[in-house]
Amino acid sequence: MPTSGAPRISLAIPIYNEEESLPELCAWIHRVATANDLTYEAILVDDGSTDKSWDVIVELAAKNPLVKGIRLRRNYGKSAAMNVAFDACEGDVVITMDADLQDSPDEIPGLYSMIVNDKFDMVSGWKKKRHDPLSKTIPTKLFNWATRKMSGIYLNDFNCGIKAYRKEVVKNIEVYGEMHRYIPVIAKAAGFKRIGEKVVEHRARKYNVTKFGIERYMNGFLDLLSITFISQYNKKPMHFFGLLGVFSVMIGVVLSIFVIVNEFVYTDHKVADQPIFYFSILAFIMSTQFFLTGFLAEMIARNAYDRNAYQVGKRVNFDKDPKADA
Repeated sequence: MPTSGAPRISLAIPIYNEEESLPELCAWIHRVATANDLTYEAILVDDGSTDKSWDVIVELAAKNPLVKGIRLRRNYGKSAAMNVAFDACEGDVVITMDADLQDSPDEIPGLYSMIVNDKFDMVSGWKKKRHDPLSKTIPTKLFNWATRKMSGIYLNDFNCGIKAYRKEVVKNIEVYGEMHRYIPVIAKAAGFKRIGEKVVEHRARKYNVTKFGIERYMNGFLDLLSITFISQYNKKPMHFFGLLGVFSVMIGVVLSIFVIVNEFVYTDHKVADQPIFYFSILAFIMSTQFFLTGFLAEMIARNAYDRNAYQVGKRVNFDKDPKADA
């Protein structure tokens, strides 16, 4: 029975008002781990539940030392709960899953094998057959399509709660807002590019009601724009704003030439009487604003962090960190 030694698997489970499902979930996890001889720890993060979820976690932890509980002072959101769990996990493989029993713990051995044996950095579950209403499945399909196009990562189900990671991945990323949906994007930006996918079982909700709301996808789309920008331009914001500035200048120049030519060809057309003249002025003003924004962003970025603090995956022939004596 997997009860001692460093855990092979850390299960990071965010919880919000799931008191009914927790005993069944923990028993199921333990049964699967025992049958597959896997040492584990189940980190249950109570994200400010208003029901008796925390009391249930305390009871489960008293009965099983492999169950660990963390309680947040208030409801911060799923991403915050996952980030707290990532900080606390010690297993070589980290698996996230929802607490509502819609994610099956029977998937744990397969996900673990893909990380350990197939050498993936992370594996995302794909709920190919869903048990959700159209009000949830249609926005999900649109969300996945938009994320694929913007990120260049061709997964079928970015929002699936059950995923597996090498420990190194979760220790080098940060999730906040609604960013838990975009962990594959964040991981890729951090240099972890071996991203796989596994078809997983999706079970109908057994207890309680869904916490899904359309506002989650609205917030998620805004977070997608943010993570796309940050992952590409966080250390070189001038490359983004400067490009917009150059483009705006070019538009202004073209419009100005058109106005001048129009003045000479059609002498009855005064410059100030042409609407396009004002558009050219607007383009030059916007270009100035883009350049100033880029300069300010560069100054903020330069002082906000070490621009050379890159994440190093491996070293060879180094007895210690080269920066240790710096």
